[in-house]
Order: sequence, then structure tokens, then C-alpha cells
Amino acid sequence: MDKIYSVSELAKALGVTARTIRFYEDKGLIQPQRAGVARVYTHRERARMVLILRGKRLGFTLKDIKEFLDLYVVDTKRVEQLQLLLKKVRLRAGQLEEQRQALEQTLEELKDIEKQTVQALADR
Repeated sequence: MDKIYSVSELAKALGVTARTIRFYEDKGLIQPQRAGVARVYTHRERARMVLILRGKRLGFTLKDIKEFLDLYVVDTKRVEQLQLLLKKVRLRAGQLEEQRQALEQTLEELKDIEKQTVQALADR
């Protein structure tokens, strides 16, 4: 039998708040079962939360994550899911590369300004 988690147990296990878990539930990304009025989370919801948190950490949108998770249910062979994942990963990697280049340019400009400012102070 799968381990059952309360919202607080799952939150603690994942290092997030109960509010975070409820947020993803409200967005339809996880669907806990009910035991009376209490929500109970199974290994399935825990696994989905791990994927959600990883997706967010990597910069994917909730829409991207939901699309990926929904395909997991529909595509039992996971071909479409893997193709979508590959597409999204390549797109995100490209975005991060652009950000890195912009960041490097900004750092160079700041270093140049710093050098000019130090020189201006030394000349006075």
C-alpha cells in the first residue's frame, strides 16, 4: 500500500509550505484524495509535486508543467511527453543562454563604469 501524506507531512517532505501544495492543487496540477474532510496525498501526488517543483526551479511556466503532466496521463508510451519535454528544454536552454549573454554584457559595462569612476576619483 502506498504511503499516505497529510498536507503538512507532504510539505515537510518536499521542503515547501502547505500553502504551496494547496496552490498547485487549486491550479489543477495535483488532485489529492479525500478522507472525510481531510486531503490525503499519495505517492502519485508526491511524484507530481517533485516534477512541478523541478519544473518551476528550471523556469518553466505552470502552463508548460500542466501540459507535460497531462500528457503523462494520456500518452502511456510517453512518446508525446518526451517530445514535448525535449522541445521545452531546448527552448528554455536557449532563453537562459540569451540571459547569460545579456548578463555578461551588463557585467562588462559595469566593470567599465567602475574603472572609469575609479580613474576619475584618482584624477581629482
